[in-house]
Amino acid sequence: MSQQTMLHTLIFFAPFFSIFPGAISKGISSARETCTLLTASLSPASAVYYPDDPSGNYTKDISHFNPGNVQQSACSVEPGSPHDISTILHTIKHNHTPFAVKGGGHMYNPGFSSTPGVQISMRRFNEVIYSNESQTVTVGAGKTWDEVYAALEPYNVSLVGGRVPGVGVAGFTLGGGYSWKSNQYGLTLDNLVAIELVQPDGTWTTVSHKSDVDLFWALKGGLNNYGIVTRFTFKAYPQTLVWGGSMDFASTEIDEVLDAVHKYSADVTDPKASMLTSVNLVPGESLVTVFMFYDSPEQPAGIFDDFLSIRSTQQNVKTDTFLNFVTGVPAEAPPDVRTIINTVSLESFSPTILAAIKNESLFWGERLPGGFSSYQIEPFLPTLLSHTNATSAYPPRRDVRYLALAIIFGWQGADNDTVFYDAIRQSAEQIKKVAVGEGQNLSKAPLYPNFAIFDTPLEEMYGVNVAKMHEVRDRVDPHRVMDLTGTWKV
Repeated sequence: MSQQTMLHTLIFFAPFFSIFPGAISKGISSARETCTLLTASLSPASAVYYPDDPSGNYTKDISHFNPGNVQQSACSVEPGSPHDISTILHTIKHNHTPFAVKGGGHMYNPGFSSTPGVQISMRRFNEVIYSNESQTVTVGAGKTWDEVYAALEPYNVSLVGGRVPGVGVAGFTLGGGYSWKSNQYGLTLDNLVAIELVQPDGTWTTVSHKSDVDLFWALKGGLNNYGIVTRFTFKAYPQTLVWGGSMDFASTEIDEVLDAVHKYSADVTDPKASMLTSVNLVPGESLVTVFMFYDSPEQPAGIFDDFLSIRSTQQNVKTDTFLNFVTGVPAEAPPDVRTIINTVSLESFSPTILAAIKNESLFWGERLPGGFSSYQIEPFLPTLLSHTNATSAYPPRRDVRYLALAIIFGWQGADNDTVFYDAIRQSAEQIKKVAVGEGQNLSKAPLYPNFAIFDTPLEEMYGVNVAKMHEVRDRVDPHRVMDLTGTWKV
């Protein structure tokens, strides 16, 4: 894999990764017994695989984008029906067995979607059903967004979803979902119509605003705390050809690019436009990549001209299908690169903040030789959170649109994990310090769950909503079955 391809891979895996369940390392002694019971009790629609599985299904089930999030499970289970998921949850509860549920497997935080216990892979829930009458799409929890876009392309419709191939629908949605289309339609969770859920007690139900308003509220941003989702129903929108692509710039052009980013962020109001700029440092090279998107076939007048006028080292911008635009981003994960993500919520990308981001990239590049870093700048319109009157667990407030800066570090070797975890925390804190110093009010700025590092306190993501999330959990999961998984526990 070339450095350029590796860089694009690191850039784009942050925003879209599945935060579907993980594992707590306890009760491992019960895992083998649970696997044996599931092998005997599940219907032919499902399957259980063990580490010595010659078919490769076990290896596929436990695999993840981030090598740091792979664990050797006692077995993997591929449920094929909600009834079998109910059986799985009953057995796990009885034996107090740690488990994880994997949608797409794109997770930075270690142990959030993997386990030494029972690894559940949702890949048999793989349907994409478009309803022309209701203008909705029902999607299985095992699908990736590029698979969904491919299935919908013949109908000339699409969804507010992930931005690169290989990203799972489930975790992306349950964590929030910033999309190329969010300026037009809000977050992915804002476009949910219904969620098919197997609750921790094994009850299979369809949750919507009408059927259970509080549970539907909690599922929208509340991750895996309320059961196992099997299907999502989303609002569908017409889809034409789109204009966009990527440009790479050498380090000598970084100041000019960042000036263009500031101007774009301050001036552009067209909701069909979206962009992401990544300030990157790979071994021996510092560069910037800009991704531009316009939800219409023609290049928009003026919006991206400043970027297009800067001397680039690579440019791939054109009119194409939405599917080709999304799948055009390199998405092969480097097999030996471990990664972690962190975030800062900001009021704006001011020149001071953009300079601080550049400085952080250079600072840590000098102190962490051999590592990779990517600081992802993504402006959204102030109207981002105004496309629905409904509330959700995330974000805890909708009166202010904060901008989530994603910071990604990559490295080789598990013995370096702690060094890079500490560094990415310090980098986020420094950028926040600069923002507060220039007058940004971040005291109640919620952190985006899909970007937050694993030890982020609940209150920093959900604010005042934590109390209500607890109430819903106590009703739906009084025996705390979902505490046997990873991710943040309500």
